[in-house]
Amino acid sequence: MTIAELKNYLGKEVTIQGWMYNKRSSGKIAFLQIRDGSGFLQAIVEQEKAGEINWEKVEKLTIESSVIIKGTVTKHPKKEEYEIQVSEVEILNIAPEYPISKKEHGPEFLFDNRDLYLRSKTPWAVLRIRNQVFLSITNFFAEQGFIRFDTPILQPTSCEDTTQLFDLKYYDTMMYLSQSGQLYSEAGIMGFGKVYDFGPVFRAEKSKTRHHLSELWMMDAEMAFFDQKMNMDLQERMVKRIVKDVLRKCKVELEILERDTTILQNIVEKSFLHMTHKQAKEECKTDGLETEFLADMSTEEEIHLGNKHKLPIFIEDYPFEVKAFYMKKYEKDGVVYAKNSDLIAPEEGREIIGGSQREDSYEVILEEIKKRGYPKDDYEWYLNTRKYGSVIHSGFGIGLERTIRWLTRVHHIRETIPFPRTLTRSKP
Repeated sequence: MTIAELKNYLGKEVTIQGWMYNKRSSGKIAFLQIRDGSGFLQAIVEQEKAGEINWEKVEKLTIESSVIIKGTVTKHPKKEEYEIQVSEVEILNIAPEYPISKKEHGPEFLFDNRDLYLRSKTPWAVLRIRNQVFLSITNFFAEQGFIRFDTPILQPTSCEDTTQLFDLKYYDTMMYLSQSGQLYSEAGIMGFGKVYDFGPVFRAEKSKTRHHLSELWMMDAEMAFFDQKMNMDLQERMVKRIVKDVLRKCKVELEILERDTTILQNIVEKSFLHMTHKQAKEECKTDGLETEFLADMSTEEEIHLGNKHKLPIFIEDYPFEVKAFYMKKYEKDGVVYAKNSDLIAPEEGREIIGGSQREDSYEVILEEIKKRGYPKDDYEWYLNTRKYGSVIHSGFGIGLERTIRWLTRVHHIRETIPFPRTLTRSKP
């Protein structure tokens, strides 16, 4: 029996296994706060009804002691919750003094003790939402006819920025920890049509901001015979699915986080916005922000536009020079643009998805590889996707932790992963 199932057993005797995370007593009544992983409940022990032996066990219980309790399920008189009127207590383990007390602790202390802090309600809620987002994405792609295509974590080439690679010795040669599975997924679509991979990636960017992790999880999708418009349409449908599922299946978690879901509710119903990179920069300049028109979007600009419009925004057609070599490009008014988009989430969510139509010409992409100084031999296998039966194709990647931070509104991205790895943190 789990706490999540109690609503189905009103008035019946049940057995719950879990941990006591708090206790208070009033005379001959004790209120035990119990957690079992599926949820939280209040277990009420009356000395007279439970008997002296059970009462003595209750008095011995310390914070985070593990127990088995038996009793009858009742409904809370004021809240939409269920309680247990305890008839029997069995102690599994008496915990020593718990390091995380009721007093306020700083974030560094909590992350130094992350293995224990994960038991608290806030990380419980955040990481259960993370689990739901993972399920929503994988279910969405299965329904859309994609197959999961697992790409290597150890890679011989760079997908994006060579300055952000973690290198390591692989037997007698140099390899890198994956930044993205995209290049391999592009090879996969020539055999399977539509593929996605979902796993850890690594960025050696030396940033200490609340937006960055060194180890994160990314979902990359690639689709043959998709242009950029089709690509953005798929992204919008996927994000709507994620938000809809979280609102429907994570109500308790959102309540724990005190998350205002007004904007999230609107996202399910309303179409996402579109503007070009040039239009976005012009709007930011009009609104008083310092702007470089041929530069990437800054954190300040992304947050401003998201907060202003209160809907996700596809910012399209960035200057090609600030984007990756594999993107399709075109020239207009003397500027070379990429056929790409970044999806900016509202409520300070910033960029959660980056995608583009991929360059399908062998000659064009080979020229770009040479221009950027990448070793041609390292990319020969990738060039084969253009040499043998090249087709129009597109793809995108969604950052799991960035998406979780937006949905939960936690302050720092390190709160969205069980054990974060950052520039300054490699333990526990």
